[in-house]
Amino acid sequence: MKIASNSVAVAALLVASSASGQTDQDAPGDPQFEWGERNTSYSPAFDAQFRAPIVVTQTEFDVETIVDGLVHPWAIKNLPDDTGYLVTERTGTLRHVTSDGVLSPPIGGTPEVRDERQGGMLDVETGPNFAEDRMIYLSYAKPTGTNEAGMTMSATAVGRGRLSEDFTMVESFEDIWVQDPSAPEPLHYGSRVAFDDDNHVFITTGERFTFENRPRAQQLGATWGKTIRVNADGSIPEDNPFVGVLEADDSIWSYGHRNIQGAQVVDGQLVVLEMGPQGGDEINLIEPGLNYGWPLVSYGRRYDRFGGAPIGTGTAKIEGAAQPLYFWDPVIAPGDFVVYDGDMFPEWQGDFLISALVAGGLVRISQGEDGLVEAEERVLPDLKRTRDVEVDDDGSLLLITDQEDGRLLRITRR
Repeated sequence: MKIASNSVAVAALLVASSASGQTDQDAPGDPQFEWGERNTSYSPAFDAQFRAPIVVTQTEFDVETIVDGLVHPWAIKNLPDDTGYLVTERTGTLRHVTSDGVLSPPIGGTPEVRDERQGGMLDVETGPNFAEDRMIYLSYAKPTGTNEAGMTMSATAVGRGRLSEDFTMVESFEDIWVQDPSAPEPLHYGSRVAFDDDNHVFITTGERFTFENRPRAQQLGATWGKTIRVNADGSIPEDNPFVGVLEADDSIWSYGHRNIQGAQVVDGQLVVLEMGPQGGDEINLIEPGLNYGWPLVSYGRRYDRFGGAPIGTGTAKIEGAAQPLYFWDPVIAPGDFVVYDGDMFPEWQGDFLISALVAGGLVRISQGEDGLVEAEERVLPDLKRTRDVEVDDDGSLLLITDQEDGRLLRITRR
C-alpha cells in the first residue's frame, strides 16, 4: 500500500501498490484527446490532484461483441470456473451470459424495482463464499409505496439470494439493507457493492439529487450521500465509526458524497469514484468517519440549467472535509472500475481502468511510487457510454455499454 500525503488534504491518501507508472509502452501526448475547457477556476490542493500528464499505450486492440441486445446494462460480474458472466439490465432483469455469447432469459427470483430514469436493477456481486454457497448480492431501486402527494417513493436497497446451479433462479432473495428515508426522485441512487477481506459489505448511496435533498449528505441521521458498511447478513459491525453516536445511523462508514458509481476495496482500502456536477468528478480514498464535503464544497459547479452557480460555500476546500486523490473538470462521468491484474496488458499492472459515460470507453489512471496519480489515458473512447468493467480470467477486459441496445464487449491485445 502506497501512502501519499500533502499539507492540504485532511485525510491520508492511500492507494494500491504495484503502480505501473509510465513505461516504454507509453508515449506522451494523444492527438485525439484534449482536456477541454474547465467549468471552475479552483486550484487543486496539490499538483498531482488534477490533469495528470497524458499518455497513450503503444498497443492496438481488438473489440469483440460477446452479446448485444442488452437494455441499458448496469453491471457485469465474471463468474468463476469459466461459467460465464452475470449482467444486470437497469429495466429490472438479471441475466446469465456464457463465455461464447449465449444470453439467458431473465433470471427468476429477483426483486421488484423502480425502473424510472436512474432507478432499476443496478449492481451485482458474488458473495465472498460464492464457490460454496452461490450467494449473490443485488443493489436496486426499491419501490417503497407512495407519499401523501401520491408520488412513488423509492430507496437504494441491497439484498442477497442463492443463484441456482442452472442459472435460472435467485433463491430465497431477501434485503439486507435499505436506504432511509425514501425519496420520490428516481435519481442518484449510487448503488455499488464491494467486499473487504473480512466479508464486510460496502454499499454506496447517492444524495437523491435535488437542492432540497442534497443537504442530507451531511446529516448522520440519513443514509443519503454515504458509504455504508454492514456484515454479509446486514447486521452492523461493532467498530463502525458512528455506532453509539446519538441520532446517527450505525451503518454509515463515511459521509458527504454526491453519487458514488464506482467502488472497490484495494489492499484493504475502500476506493470510490464519485460523479460531480458540472465538473468535479472524483477519486476518493475512504477512511471511516470522514466527511468528503458534498454539498458544501466541490471542484465543479451547478449545471447551466440551474444557473451555473457555485456549489455550497463556493470553494473546493474547507476545514474538516477530506480532499479527493484526483478530480476531473470537465467530467468523465465514471461508472465502476478495476485495478488491473492480468497477463494480457502487463504494462497496465496495478492501474485503475475506469468505465466512463461521458469520456467513453475506458479512462486509465496510473500512480507513481509516492501513490499519487502520475498519468492518464483515454482508451477506445469511440465506444461511448460504458458503465462497468471487469478483468476476465485470461487478462482480457469485459466492458458493458449503457445504451438501449447495450453490448457486452471483450477487449484483447491485437
